[in-house]
Amino acid sequence: MFYRHTMTDNAPNTKDFRPEARAPRGFADKRASQIAAERRLITAVSKVYEDFGFEALQTSAFEYADALGKFLPDADRPNVGVFAVEDDDEQWMALRYDHTAPLARFAAQNWDSLPKPFRRYAFGPVWRNEKPGPGRLREFVQCDADTVGTDRPEADAEIIALAVAGFKAAGLPAGSTVLKINNRKLLNGLLTSLGVVDAGQQMGVLRAIDKLDRLGMTGVELLLGGGRKDESGDFTKGANLSDAAIAAVLAFVAAGNAERSVVLDRLAAVLANSPEGMAGLDDLSRIGATLNGLGVSEADAIFDPSIVRGLEYYTGAVFEAELLLETRDEKGELVKFGSVGGGGRYDDLVARFTGEKVPATGFSFGVSRLAAALALTEGGKAAPVRGPVVIIAFSDSDMGEYFKLASEIRAAGIPAEVYLGRSGMKAQMKYADRRLSPAVAMIGGDELANGTVTIKDLDLGREMAAEISDNKAWREGRPGQVTLPRQDAINHLKTIIKSS
Repeated sequence: MFYRHTMTDNAPNTKDFRPEARAPRGFADKRASQIAAERRLITAVSKVYEDFGFEALQTSAFEYADALGKFLPDADRPNVGVFAVEDDDEQWMALRYDHTAPLARFAAQNWDSLPKPFRRYAFGPVWRNEKPGPGRLREFVQCDADTVGTDRPEADAEIIALAVAGFKAAGLPAGSTVLKINNRKLLNGLLTSLGVVDAGQQMGVLRAIDKLDRLGMTGVELLLGGGRKDESGDFTKGANLSDAAIAAVLAFVAAGNAERSVVLDRLAAVLANSPEGMAGLDDLSRIGATLNGLGVSEADAIFDPSIVRGLEYYTGAVFEAELLLETRDEKGELVKFGSVGGGGRYDDLVARFTGEKVPATGFSFGVSRLAAALALTEGGKAAPVRGPVVIIAFSDSDMGEYFKLASEIRAAGIPAEVYLGRSGMKAQMKYADRRLSPAVAMIGGDELANGTVTIKDLDLGREMAAEISDNKAWREGRPGQVTLPRQDAINHLKTIIKSS
């Protein structure tokens, strides 16, 4: 049990207070290997974004709460969905929920001076004040690319191609991800043509289709109609569509699972009586033609009418990246990660600030989610981060010499540190081993007198020690240990680093 208190006159004496060491729920500490994995993903994806002509933009972690659009907190509950604080001018600020709302604010604020269309990418943490759970954090890293100021479907296609290239640059094997593409106009048009115009009923249709993977066509059909009772006996109310409308929606959903051109033909038959649906189909056709021109294969990007997440948010094309790699947890059980990124066309966000529609489209790459998924794949465990060369400290009086050697090693491009604890030789070697250091450098009295350095190759020492069963032979052989003139020793370190 920990002690909660406020900074008042009644607060406990700080000498007696012992807070419990705990991380806030939904927030995670990251050590070097996890940080390195996320950095590698960000570096690889950012390079792709720049190759496509997108410029970097960094916005502040905080935005005014009223700038967050659909995530605007209630006046009486300012922390619903976001982490908000009241500034000293009585305006509410909130940690950014995503990178899109800050972009919309920035574009509206600087529109006159921006090149148009404006192509930007951004990366960094985002925060969501939601209930945490397994695999569901309140802070995570995303890497986004967006084009603002063009309504061309070709811009959507380019974003899709960019996402595909980003996953490949991240080192994912071929066939491990697929971009699934839909368009809000398709389902909107279909439902309107069927007379389904009530917002609540339309939302019921979206929820039913979204459960296709879990419930199959039979379950979706029940949810499109009167409803469905699950194995536990719980009943979920359905959208109450007519039999004819249910048949049309099922035909729409079933139009996927084929080459892009085939899906277009199937959808054309379903949407023939819907002008809005046919307009969406024309957008998809132009996206498909551009993807072909960009060399994006059918295996990497498909048209899938069952993708409905975000349709209430996006205004046109919508896409979702699904991870197909098999992932297993520490117990060896299969873990389904599903979506590791997504995006689409949103033409209303900038208009919230200016009153004028500004078309935009973008994709968000889930860095933290993908890094977590890759850590669970076969051979995908986060690689341990190598430590620096550790310089053993034998004597307080020679500390200056140790730091001089450290500077010389660093000048050669090799990370190095002097051990600054107060432990003996054995503990210092153990420290270097825990740091996964490639080597230790030693300059005792003999080395200082002779201008030499003793280098112990820790990797080679571990390898040789595993092959020598006699402790005396191991000690006398000093595996991986050499004494060399100072410059030769530094060159030897370079050789060790290259092979490690």
